[in-house]
Amino acid sequence: MAVQTVAANSTPGTNGDSPYDLGAAVALSCRECGTRTPLGPSFVCLECFGPLEVAYELPTGDPEGLRKRIEAGPASMWRYAPLLPVPADVAAGPNLNPGFTQLVKADRLAAELGVTGGLYVKDDSGNPTHSFKDRPVAIALQAARAFGFTTLSCSSTGNLAGAVGAAAARAGLRSCVFIPDGLEQSKVVMAAVYGGDLVAIDGTYDDVNRFCSELIGDPLGEGWGFTNVNLRPFYAEGSKTLAYEICEQLGWRLPDQIVIPVASGCQLVKIDKGLRELIRLGLVEDKPFRIFAAQAEGCSPVSRAFKDGTNVVRPVKRPDTVAKSLAIGDPADGPYVIDICKRTGGAVEDVDDEQIVDAMKLLARTEGVFAETAGGVTLGVTRKLIESGAIDPALTTVVLNTGDGLKTLDAVAPTARPTAVIRPSLDAFRDAGLA
Repeated sequence: MAVQTVAANSTPGTNGDSPYDLGAAVALSCRECGTRTPLGPSFVCLECFGPLEVAYELPTGDPEGLRKRIEAGPASMWRYAPLLPVPADVAAGPNLNPGFTQLVKADRLAAELGVTGGLYVKDDSGNPTHSFKDRPVAIALQAARAFGFTTLSCSSTGNLAGAVGAAAARAGLRSCVFIPDGLEQSKVVMAAVYGGDLVAIDGTYDDVNRFCSELIGDPLGEGWGFTNVNLRPFYAEGSKTLAYEICEQLGWRLPDQIVIPVASGCQLVKIDKGLRELIRLGLVEDKPFRIFAAQAEGCSPVSRAFKDGTNVVRPVKRPDTVAKSLAIGDPADGPYVIDICKRTGGAVEDVDDEQIVDAMKLLARTEGVFAETAGGVTLGVTRKLIESGAIDPALTTVVLNTGDGLKTLDAVAPTARPTAVIRPSLDAFRDAGLA
């Protein structure tokens, strides 16, 4: 079977002779200038300071054989191990085995929204710590092991902290994660329960992220693998598996339209990369697809830039939204999100807190899926774009729910109450109008 190097703007000069067992990964490649560097805990190009991402030699020439190999794999994201920077035997090691979550055919929701071409919800709340973050963390863990790190760390708006804590506990590593003070209590508890160190910082997520960047350059951070900093090129690849799964679950075909929540923007960028890889490998038929990005109005720097017709994403200094998991005021991949949405014919839109909560309740009422606030953002934006005509209701559309509503109960608690409080008698039940 032939091999194909898959990396944006790649340049020659690095081969696969690496001391690290990271599967088909052969190098790190700058997304901006294409300069290659050897595999290692690096995240920024030393030539132009652009972001680094993983370059591969992926199997080509026999798409049907590769498709069968994937389908015969484990019911987790590791079925796609040949396309990821992980050892071939990754599923056998101590990890949480996330992925291969439900793709819900949302017919009742489609009827409410007037969608006739097929509406699906990719429900990633079924992951081990109930968010999509288990996917990138699982790959970051493999890189951390390969590079000899002893502590797994991150800056987080909540979900990532829990995912890192759980993955480290399962792997027998120390964890120390950093969050902004004032997160939802359920996410704080979930991050702390795994026994690692949880540090709350008085400030925004961007303050937390800056602190972590300083810690990496200090002797205090020696031996630490930060999933979304020095392990970021590997960590980010985990989101590609959402693209792989959606296409496989659709019968090895691309969705016409996909709506993705945006915090840093990394997830959207990698889903786009995953879809394009499947096309290159011949696993799906090449056809146009449109990507839409969803933000919360209280932290919508990417949406604002898109509407202003610019790629300059101006940071939001004080995010103010019920969707705290998306409250990243200075999204690293914001300009790339805009580029992708423009290239595919999509758009970037935002919704306010009331629309977020209303969408959460709509999804729960129609499909029995209790999404966290980020899922409310995505569905709220989907509804808004359908009403504006930006999303074609006659095409197949996939909406991402990236986490469990049990993590963000405060958002719906004021309006999610008992229908009635009655005495324990049939007459009282009848009088309440519930019979």
